[in-house]
Amino acid sequence: MADRDLNRLKIDKTAAAAGKPWHKRQLTRIVAVIALVVAILAATGVLTPRVEVEVASVSRIYPSQAFTLLNASGYVVAQRKAAVASKTTAQLVWLGVEEGSRVQQGQVIARLENRDAAAVRGQAAANLNNARAVLEQAKAELRDATLSFERQKELLAQGVVAKADYDAAEARYKRAKAGVAAAEANIVSLRSALLGAEAQLDYTLIRAPFNAVVLTKDADVGDIVTPLGAAANAKAAVVTIADMDSLQVEADVSESNLEKIKMGQPCEITLDALPDLRFRGVTHTIVPTADRSKATVMVKVRFVDQDRRILPEMSAKVAFLERPVKPGEQQPVTAVNPQAVLEKEGAKFVFVARGEKAVKTRVTTGPRIGDMIQVTSGVKVGDKIILKPLDKLRDGARIKIAEKQ
Repeated sequence: MADRDLNRLKIDKTAAAAGKPWHKRQLTRIVAVIALVVAILAATGVLTPRVEVEVASVSRIYPSQAFTLLNASGYVVAQRKAAVASKTTAQLVWLGVEEGSRVQQGQVIARLENRDAAAVRGQAAANLNNARAVLEQAKAELRDATLSFERQKELLAQGVVAKADYDAAEARYKRAKAGVAAAEANIVSLRSALLGAEAQLDYTLIRAPFNAVVLTKDADVGDIVTPLGAAANAKAAVVTIADMDSLQVEADVSESNLEKIKMGQPCEITLDALPDLRFRGVTHTIVPTADRSKATVMVKVRFVDQDRRILPEMSAKVAFLERPVKPGEQQPVTAVNPQAVLEKEGAKFVFVARGEKAVKTRVTTGPRIGDMIQVTSGVKVGDKIILKPLDKLRDGARIKIAEKQ
């Protein structure tokens, strides 16, 4: 009985020997999995340190930048601009335009209250008509006096009438002649008075002085309009207009760069409001005075082509060119920094930064444009391309974009 219990306490060495290879197999599998994971991570670059790189954007530039001598900034200004007002003081009763309205020279754009001026004009016209009737009477009297005087002259020569009758006829003739002259002079005076009254009536009609566009409306119906605007709540101008065909860019050019500019020089104008468009321009005037506070000289650049989207007071940038822009150079092109382009076995590549990886991309390049090079395929505007260090990169390498100082 005791021997049997002791036998139960013995260790089964056969079972222990059978379990040992199983643990070894598990350990081998774990090591193999770890090695595989490490190999995958190493292959994908996760375990390699990220390369700090400098990047630049693929940009859209114009070929004219290659022959630009000087850039300047300024504003679009209308060279013909007017605050249209009245020559008389009255209440505004009608306004026929608003901001943006196009007007023609001589067009009535507003009307003032004009009952008093119309009455004065009517009175002047009536006086003139009365004077004309008086003139007709005087002429009739003159014709009768002339006939009577001629008869008396003949009868006096025949000795039929007395000298006193002849003298009376002659005096009547002279009075009639003077009466016609006075009536004619009175008509001239009254005609001038009528013209003055018509002018006063016309002053109540406010007309456009030239072809233009209304920029601002400075008064409204019911306002009192006066030439001086000195009275309380009175308006001096009804509208402000500008001739859009007279728009020019007034740019400030440094005195030290003035020698690069000449009259008639070709230019390209860019407006902040229309950044994707470039307008042809030409140097129109170099103002013969300097601004001592800024050490600049104003240069006026005329638009070659008119565009209704160009408005006064828009911000503008002017590129003064070495030569005119050719027809094939008017469209923008895609360009990159030449420093980013690698050439190998006749092919050209750039590294594009996509997230945290550098992607090797084949590109097709064109001619140099200034300090940039044209790219016709492979990348698009806005892509981030790596400038350096290109010798430490490979396709798919992990990168970190350096922060700009």
